[in-house]
Amino acid sequence: MVLAVLVGILNVALFVLLGGEARGRLPFLALASILGAYAGQALGTHLGDPLRIGDFGLLSSSLVAWAGMIVVAIVSTLGPTRRT
Repeated sequence: MVLAVLVGILNVALFVLLGGEARGRLPFLALASILGAYAGQALGTHLGDPLRIGDFGLLSSSLVAWAGMIVVAIVSTLGPTRRT
């Protein structure tokens, strides 16, 4: 669980670095990334992961974390925008 949180936070930082800004969706990105890393790790143990740290599947957890963050980014663009 600890590695899933660390991998999730690292992937969020990389996502924001590459994407520019996160503003109000940063907590949702972090939650999606951490849950995705945890789910990806569970998936990687069953399917096999070529890049492992002990029993932790790094490649599968990062891929599912990125998939979760992309879903959050897409859903956030579909929502209403705030007019100032």
